[in-house]
Amino acid sequence: MTEHVIVSDEEMVRTIRLRRPQKKNALTQAMYGAMSHAIDTAQNNPDIRCLIITGGSGVFTAGNDVHDYVAATPDKTERPSNALKFLHSLVQNIKPIIAAVDGIAVGMGTVMLLHCDYVLASTSARFSTPFINFAVVPEGASSLLMPLNMGYQRAFAMLAMGRSLDAEEARTAGFVNEVVAAGHAEVEARKAAREICALSPEAVAITRKLLRLPPDEMMRRIELEGHLFGERMRSPEAIAAFDAFLAREKH
Repeated sequence: MTEHVIVSDEEMVRTIRLRRPQKKNALTQAMYGAMSHAIDTAQNNPDIRCLIITGGSGVFTAGNDVHDYVAATPDKTERPSNALKFLHSLVQNIKPIIAAVDGIAVGMGTVMLLHCDYVLASTSARFSTPFINFAVVPEGASSLLMPLNMGYQRAFAMLAMGRSLDAEEARTAGFVNEVVAAGHAEVEARKAAREICALSPEAVAITRKLLRLPPDEMMRRIELEGHLFGERMRSPEAIAAFDAFLAREKH
């Protein structure tokens, strides 16, 4: 798959660890594929009761690797297949997912957390969805889930104005469950995972299903967002914004 995603199983917990520190764990299509595979193969494995997604100490993820993303969408009409498959895996997943965020969570780094069940953030965490800065629109059903999660006004500030949240602001908004010391997010995530694994797996699964939106509803929003995202990617504003970003990256 890729050396930038490390998957390990221990005590009924599957840990999916992003490991591309030199690029702040920026997500490539290979990384999306590896994460999707790790989630999918846990679904029918009774020995895995909980999943943890972490970026390790210091950073969660800087979001999409723009070079990789642009290369994977030469006609700019739709999301790359692995990115879309990862979203499908999150939506269809039936196992509790805990996120351990230490450092920045940009774009998809924040969006994927909306699909997680319990989020721990260190004091150094910062959450942003700067789609508007590239003249594009939200993705990953974030336009549906974020207002439900934190209220319309906060969602508007993040998605339509490009504002970010620090760890305490995210906790106040209801987006983060716990704020912990820097470097301790993954340790605390393991404690939460052990707590979940000690409970009835059937009762947890049923309760989780009752709490969450139906997968079909989320997939419909992902498809709508994807169509609008593709339209925006072809706009002069978005093309100029991506070209400017790539030009800055060269220097």
